[in-house]
Amino acid sequence: MKKIFVTFILTLMASAAIAGMNDKDKSKTMECTGIYYANSMIPQGELELEKIVHSFAAKKYLNSYLIEAGVNEEKLNKEVLKVVDVRYGKPYEEETTKECDNFIFKLIPGSKDEIKKIAESGIY
Repeated sequence: MKKIFVTFILTLMASAAIAGMNDKDKSKTMECTGIYYANSMIPQGELELEKIVHSFAAKKYLNSYLIEAGVNEEKLNKEVLKVVDVRYGKPYEEETTKECDNFIFKLIPGSKDEIKKIAESGIY
């Protein structure tokens, strides 16, 4: 019964966060998704594996989250690829990635743990 209650509360919290996401937050989240996606394509020899895996996991999590938040998948892909087109082939930007991490972790309750869980699962 306790697990059901905890699951229910977490679902309500996630639903409230999605419902409260304005267009500016959605846009910034899509931008960060593109940054994570571009980071995930940086070769391991140029970037630590931990950062690549974090980027894969964050991109996967945010894609699902945004679709659940009502963002059209075609629009999401288009916006994410715009960012990737600009950033692809460029070096990893530590500060930009940290800004995205901070923004996402503050905006979406539990996102840090969910991204970590995906990264540790090896399913990304």
